[in-house]
Amino acid sequence: MSAIQAIRGTRDILPEEVGYWQQIEAAARQILGNAGYREIRTPIFEQTELFERGIGEATDVVGKEMYTFTDRGDRSITLRPEMTAGLVRSLIEHKLYAAGNAQRLWCVGPVFRYERPQAGRQRQFHQLDVEVMGSADPRADAEVIALATDLLQHLGLKTLTMDLNSVGTPADRQQYRAALVDYFTPFKAELDPDSQDRLTRNPMRILDSKDARTKEIVQDAPSILDYLSAESQQRFEAVQQRLTDLGIAYQVNPRLVRGLDYYTHTAFEIQSADLGAQATVCGGGRYDGLVAELGGPETPAVGWGLGMERLVLLLQKLHPATEARVDFYVVSKGDRPEAQSLQIAQTLRRLGFSVDLDLSGSAFGKQMKRADRSGAAACLILGDEEAETGTVQVKWLASGEQEAIAQSDLASRADLLRQRLQNLRS
Repeated sequence: MSAIQAIRGTRDILPEEVGYWQQIEAAARQILGNAGYREIRTPIFEQTELFERGIGEATDVVGKEMYTFTDRGDRSITLRPEMTAGLVRSLIEHKLYAAGNAQRLWCVGPVFRYERPQAGRQRQFHQLDVEVMGSADPRADAEVIALATDLLQHLGLKTLTMDLNSVGTPADRQQYRAALVDYFTPFKAELDPDSQDRLTRNPMRILDSKDARTKEIVQDAPSILDYLSAESQQRFEAVQQRLTDLGIAYQVNPRLVRGLDYYTHTAFEIQSADLGAQATVCGGGRYDGLVAELGGPETPAVGWGLGMERLVLLLQKLHPATEARVDFYVVSKGDRPEAQSLQIAQTLRRLGFSVDLDLSGSAFGKQMKRADRSGAAACLILGDEEAETGTVQVKWLASGEQEAIAQSDLASRADLLRQRLQNLRS
C-alpha cells in the first residue's frame, strides 16, 4: 500500500522552519500592538455569497480559484481565499463600528486558492492581514503602509521597493474601464486568452498580465491617473505627501491594479528583489465601499495582506536556520535511573532550562553519541549507581569536565548552572 502524501499545493511546515514563522508573528505582535492594533481570529470558511459579493464575481479569485463546496445542510460554503471579507463580516455582525472610533485590527492564518503551485505560492497559504476600518483620512493609508515597512525592516529585509497607485472611485473606474475597452479591442486577437476574457469582464486586470505580447500592448494603454476626479487626485497627493513626511520611498505605478474588485483610491505593493518572478511580499489598499456592500453602514477602510510563505523564503536567505540549542541532554539506563531521569528533566525544565530526555533505552554509548550531536552544553548521566546514591553525573561536553551533583541540590544550584551556561555561550 502506497503512503499517503500531502495534497498538491499544500505543504508541511517542519520544525526547523517554524522558528521563522514565530519570528514574524512575534514581530507583528510587537509592532502592531505598539500602534494599538488588536488581534482578531475569524473562521477559515464562510458563506460563498460573502466572497462573491465582496471580492466580485468577475475576478479570477471568484471565477477560477475558490474552494467551494455544498455542506450537509445544502449550503454553499467557501474556504476563505483572502482575509478582508471575513473581517468585514465580523465587523458588521458584532457591530464593532458602534464604538465610533476607527477599528484597528490584524489577524494571521491560512487562506485557500486553487492556482498553480510555485515557490512561495501554495493552494493553502498563510496571510498576515492588517486593517483600519472607520477612517477616510489619508493618514490611515500612510499609517498601514508605514507599519508594513516597519515590520519588514524589523525582520531585516533591505532590498525592498514599493509601487503606489490610485484606482480612484467606482465612477472614476467606470470611465477608465471604458477607455481600456476602447484601447484593447483592436488588439483583442493578440492578447493572451485570459486577457481576452477579461476585456469585457474586468479590463483593468489586463494591466497585470504576465504574457510578453500583452505586456507590450499594455505599455501604451491609457493611465488611470488621467481619469481620476479632482477629489481623487487631491486625495492621492495627500497620501503621497504623508509617505514623504515619514521618509518612506515609493514610486507611482499607474499600471498597478489589485486583483479584487473592492479596492478604491490607494493601492500599493511592496516587492523584494530576492524573490525572483514572485516579487510581491505585501500588498493592499483602500476599500471604502466594502462594508456597505456587505450590509453594514458606510465605513471607509484601508489595509494590507502579507504573504507569510514568501516572507519566510526571504528570511531563510537572510538568516539560514541553525539547530536549536538545548542546555542539557539526559541519558539513563535501567528501571530506576530511567524513572529518575524523567523527574530530573522536569525539575530542570520548571527551573527554566531546556532539556532533551533520551527515551531510547539504548546502550550508554549510543545515547552519548546522540548527546554530542544534540548541541547540548552538558549531558546528565544516570546509571544504577547514581540512582542508588541519589546523584547525577554532569558532563560538560565541550571540555569533558564531569562532576557528581546530588539530585536534591539541582534547584539550589540552578543559578550556578545558568551562569556556567552563559559563560560557555558568550
